[in-house]
Amino acid sequence: MLTRPRLLDAARDAIQRGSKSFAAASRLFDRTTRERVWLLYGWCRRCDDLADAQDMGGRPGDQRGAAERLATIRALTAQAFAGAETGDPAFDGFGVVARECGITPAMADDVIAGFALDAADWRPRSQTDLLRYCYHVAGAVGVMMAVVMGVDPAHDDTLDRACDLGLAFQLANIARDLDEDDAAQRCYLPIEWLVEADIPPGEHMKPHYRPALVPLVRRLCEMEKAYEASARVGAGRLTFRQRWAVLAAAGIYGAIATEVDTAGKDAWNHRIRTSALAKVWHIAHALWEAVTPPPRTSVRPALGRRELAGRAAAA
Repeated sequence: MLTRPRLLDAARDAIQRGSKSFAAASRLFDRTTRERVWLLYGWCRRCDDLADAQDMGGRPGDQRGAAERLATIRALTAQAFAGAETGDPAFDGFGVVARECGITPAMADDVIAGFALDAADWRPRSQTDLLRYCYHVAGAVGVMMAVVMGVDPAHDDTLDRACDLGLAFQLANIARDLDEDDAAQRCYLPIEWLVEADIPPGEHMKPHYRPALVPLVRRLCEMEKAYEASARVGAGRLTFRQRWAVLAAAGIYGAIATEVDTAGKDAWNHRIRTSALAKVWHIAHALWEAVTPPPRTSVRPALGRRELAGRAAAA
C-alpha cells in the first residue's frame, strides 16, 4: 500500500487539477486539516470522474456502462473502509482519512447515492427533488468535511450548516453549468419549473428560450444565497484558520452564482470562472470576515440536511 505521503501527493495533484477554487481555499487550513481535506477531495473527485467517465471534472464521456462504474465505486469504497489496498490512491487515501476522522460508511453512501441518481438517468420533478440531489452530491460532502475539521458528529446544527454550504456550492454549479449538462443530456432544473415557464423539457438551452430561462436561474441563485447565509453561521463555530478557508470558499462560489445571475441570458456564452485576482480578493475579504464577530443566527432554509436525508431514505 502507498505510504501516507504518497497518497497526499496524489490528493494534492487531484485538487490542483480538479478545482482551482478549492485548492486556493484549502491552503488556508492548518496543515493537518489541509491534508485531510485533500484526501477527502481526492475520493470525491475520483468517484465523480468514474461515475461520469470523465477526467478531472471535464465533459462527461460515453455514459454506457454507468451501472458497472457505480458498482466499482461502491466496491472500492467498501475496500477502503475495510483497510484493504484498492490499487487506487484516491480510495486508499479516503480509507486513511476515514479512519483518522471517523467518517462512516453511511456518510459515504449518502454521496454515492447521488452518482446512482445520475446513473439511472434521473431528473428532478420538483424543487424538493433538486435539493435532494444537491444533498447527495454536495451537502453530504459538506457533512464529511465538517467531520474532517473536527466537528462532533453529535452537533446536529453545525452539521446542518455544513450541509447548507454544500447545497449552496451545488446550486451555483448547476446555474453555471446548464449548457455543459445539456451537452451531456442532463438537466437539473425541476420539470415543474420548466412547465411553469412554458419551456419544453430538453429545450431550455435553445436561444429562443433563454429569456424564459433567466428567471429560473435567478431562482437558483437566490436559493444559493439563502443556503450560503445559513452556512456562514456554522463557519463561525470553527477554528480561525478553518473559518477563514470556509469563508473564502463561500465567497468564491457565491461570486460565481452572482455573476451567472448578473449575466442573464448571456451567462452560458462562455464558462464563468473566477480569476486569480478575484480569488485573492475573496481570500483577503474572508480574512476580515474571519476576525470579525460572525452572525449568531440566520433563518435556515426549510429543507436542510435532516429533512433531505429523511426524504432520501423514504425514496
